[in-house]
Amino acid sequence: MQNGKKIYFASDVHLGAPSILNAKQHERTFVSWLDSISETAESIYLLGDIFDFWFEYKKVVPRGYTRLLGKLSELTDKGIPIHFFTGNHDIWVFDYLPKETGVQVHHKPLELNFDGKLFYLAHGDGLGSYDKKFNLLKILFTNKLAQWVFSHIHPNWGIGLATFWSGKSREKNLVKYGSVYLGDQKEWLVLYSKEYLKHKHIDYFIYGHRHIVLDLNLNTKSRLIYLGDWVNLFTYGVWDGLNFKLEYYKS
Repeated sequence: MQNGKKIYFASDVHLGAPSILNAKQHERTFVSWLDSISETAESIYLLGDIFDFWFEYKKVVPRGYTRLLGKLSELTDKGIPIHFFTGNHDIWVFDYLPKETGVQVHHKPLELNFDGKLFYLAHGDGLGSYDKKFNLLKILFTNKLAQWVFSHIHPNWGIGLATFWSGKSREKNLVKYGSVYLGDQKEWLVLYSKEYLKHKHIDYFIYGHRHIVLDLNLNTKSRLIYLGDWVNLFTYGVWDGLNFKLEYYKS
């Protein structure tokens, strides 16, 4: 890594969520953070659910998000790589977002080596067999025929339906899991990561999805990180070449 440069990680912004009262200010805050790290960012990893809902039609662009799309384009034009992981809320990213803004889209977890340390990066949904109902839904959502059918629903109806579904999904997850750590024996991403370590060493597992901030030692050499969110916590991760830490953004 170049001197003075850092790698940044963020997730779960949920732009456009109906529960967020001031959508423009919410977007401005996240864009302001992106602007604040632009001089020191070697690369940026957005680990899913940046949008509360996103679907790319052939001839229609979802309304809103112009500040974010402009900032992403500006940063990639400067040569800063931005990696966009799809989450369970913005799973339907196809070719418009990468072509328009220059971000690199990832639909699956990635293993990367930063400065000699192995990182496992993922949104966190659907890993392992711990949430079988969601895994079945994910098969449906990634089915080409289902995507084709949805694309032929008028956007006013399709986006309205999806926004309603998104809100109900978030409410259900809040009731089921809450925004608190469930313990080593109930957190499925902890269980999944420990199982993964039986076959391969990873220094840092970095996840979004859970909307909590956590830095957990899985063993003497491996750590699990929950990045928090940009709905209530405004948190992000930073790798400086030697250490990983979680920080809070204050605009």
